[in-house]
Amino acid sequence: MTGTATVVKNAGSHYLLSHLPVWDPFPAVLKGRVRLSGSDSTNPVAVGDRVSYDCPESPSMENPAAIVGILDRKNHLVRRSTNLSRQSHVIAANIDMAFIVVTLHFPDIKLPFLDRILVTCEVYGIPATIVLNKTDIMAQEFPEELEDFHRIYESAGYPVIETSALTGLGVDRLRDAVGSKEEGRVCLFSGESGVGKSSLIKALDPSLDPKVGSISMAHLQGKHTTSLYEMYPVGTGGFIIDSPGLRGFGLVALEKEEIALYFPEMLKASRDCRFTPCTHTHEPGCAVKQAVEDGLISAERYNSYLGMLEDDKKFR
Repeated sequence: MTGTATVVKNAGSHYLLSHLPVWDPFPAVLKGRVRLSGSDSTNPVAVGDRVSYDCPESPSMENPAAIVGILDRKNHLVRRSTNLSRQSHVIAANIDMAFIVVTLHFPDIKLPFLDRILVTCEVYGIPATIVLNKTDIMAQEFPEELEDFHRIYESAGYPVIETSALTGLGVDRLRDAVGSKEEGRVCLFSGESGVGKSSLIKALDPSLDPKVGSISMAHLQGKHTTSLYEMYPVGTGGFIIDSPGLRGFGLVALEKEEIALYFPEMLKASRDCRFTPCTHTHEPGCAVKQAVEDGLISAERYNSYLGMLEDDKKFR
């Protein structure tokens, strides 16, 4: 039997596939050396990929389907591998919306880290929404920082949803953003460790447990489980991809002259720069630098941009 399906779980060399929007997971493994054409990714198949497969009539853990090809992606979120600077790691593919979960504190937010994810979403055409979690604490203890965060990112054009997995604040709004069953959207939840992604997913649908899948893969537990990526169906509609907490996020395949194009607020202001191209660092008549001075572009976002220029030099 042959067919096409979506990868809904990646446990190293073992996968689960499902015929989305129908939720019918079944096990699969890679057949031979399946690779994307021209890819230097450390993982050839990612959660969200649509793949072609061969399988017996009733695939099982003992007799799984074989992934034989990867269909073209409409998009994917990719980062530079932490240990191999010339290679990349695909976090997820075919994403309708990326929800970037952050906290102001506990753990402390790293704005350059967030900005790298947002730039990468812009590069690959993935709509991004920022989910500011644990705001029950932040609103009481850090109200000015909370206000500043909204100013920085909403002025750049990104929706910010305040949530608290503990109190339920913002969960209904987040559930609406994930979408209905009719829409069947695939949404990525990503962020640093400790920001509460798993708790938010459980709050969206209490029947889900991001740590224990509905299909047991206990006998596959081992060295690969620290980098487990998995998709879940939300009872009210849509699908969520849960990714492990990220420690770093390096940009991939961007020339330094291109980076500013993926800051929406800088792209808009750059149309009035005196020189083209403009690096927005030292050129006279730079409209971006003027916008920063005038408070129209946040200094925090501009400093993230300068940091990305420096990172570009390091990897060359």
